[in-house]
Amino acid sequence: MDDEARTARQLWVEDEHGLRRMPDPVRNAAVRAVMITSVTIILALVAFLTSVTGSWLAYPMTIAAVVATVVATWSVLDIWITRQVWRQRNGVVSEPSSTAYQARRERVAEEQVA
Repeated sequence: MDDEARTARQLWVEDEHGLRRMPDPVRNAAVRAVMITSVTIILALVAFLTSVTGSWLAYPMTIAAVVATVVATWSVLDIWITRQVWRQRNGVVSEPSSTAYQARRERVAEEQVA
């Protein structure tokens, strides 16, 4: 093979636009939700196994799993709520002609000048 054939076929091509990074509060909420959900799954598994074996720990573990499920549901909803709040506070909307987008553009321009 010649060098042209090798360079024409690349394994990795950079995306020009790239994916935008999640805002810090949203990322923090997502990490929290993953950790809480994983603990909930572990609690549910322990509750199931203690129920199957007939252990005295089955009832407390089942209660803990139910409570953890409620908390995990809230933590997953918290991602969506945090994302919406972040969008409202930072003026990011989908329409380029929006006044919020224009205000954000002016604020960024002022920060760059200062």
